[in-house]
Order: sequence, then C-alpha cells, then structure tokens
Amino acid sequence: MIDIKPLIQDLKEKKLAGQRTKMSLLNNKTAELWKSFLPRRKEITGKLTSDLFSLQIYDTSYFDNFDPGKVFEKWALVEVSDFKNIPDKMESFLLSGGKYAVFHYKGLSNDSSIFEYIFSTWLPASDYELDMRPHFEILGENYSNNNPNSEEEIWIPIKKKNSRLEI
Repeated sequence: MIDIKPLIQDLKEKKLAGQRTKMSLLNNKTAELWKSFLPRRKEITGKLTSDLFSLQIYDTSYFDNFDPGKVFEKWALVEVSDFKNIPDKMESFLLSGGKYAVFHYKGLSNDSSIFEYIFSTWLPASDYELDMRPHFEILGENYSNNNPNSEEEIWIPIKKKNSRLEI
C-alpha cells in the first residue's frame, strides 16, 4: 500500500525547450519521444540544470472518465535561461507558475500504482482538486529508466477545493 505525503509547492514560471508528440496510454509513444530528444539535448544552449522534464498536457475532460485511448500531449524538455537559440525541430514551452503537489517517487517508471494512489486516494482525501495546468515529472540525477531504485519527482497541478456553504 502506497502512502506518500506530497510537498505542496508554489512553482515559479519556467522556460523549457524540447520536443513533443500526441499520444494515448494505449498508443504510448514515450520511448520514441525520448529516443528522439535525448541525443539532441546537447544542442540546446542555456540549460539551467541537467534535470529532464517529462511533461503532459491533458484537455479539460481527460480525467472525467478514465479512457486509456484518450489523446494527450507529451513533452521531453530541459529548463533554459531564454528562448533565443531553440534548435531546429524543437520548440519552446513556457510553464506557468502555480501550486503543485510534489511526490517523491522511487521505483520503476512503468509502475502506474503511484498515479492510482495520487488520483484515487490522496487527491480525493485532500483539501485540493486538480488544476488544469500541465502535469510533469522531473527526472534528476537519481533517475534511471527501468531501475527499481530510480527516483523522480511527480508534480501534480492543484488548487484548493471550492468550499461552498450549503444552505
């Protein structure tokens, strides 16, 4: 049973650069995206850290009814100081700031149980609800794909639940 308490963080705006693709969980193109991006990341100038960002953009109805065939946008990115020299066939992405629940995860990257815990257990029991902003993972120096000791940060966009008084 997973029981991870997230840190609640206010993220400042970040400038990112990288590549994207549209995909679904059934038609998962994550490996192809990263195989295309990783060899070319050295072409990006002005990197602020060596961290990699795996970012997802979901439409407003994505989480209404789970459907592994629903399409979303996936990005492979690095943080940059500015957008002056984005390499060919790469794009800039401005990640707006906001409140996030940050989960420190250790385990296999293909183990979805952490996301089941976040969306089925932690989020419903918390004082927060999903905010319609990008979700992302930071793959830092302790990340190692397909390694059970791999570590990453999972950033889930949140906002306070509406507290309506019922009369």
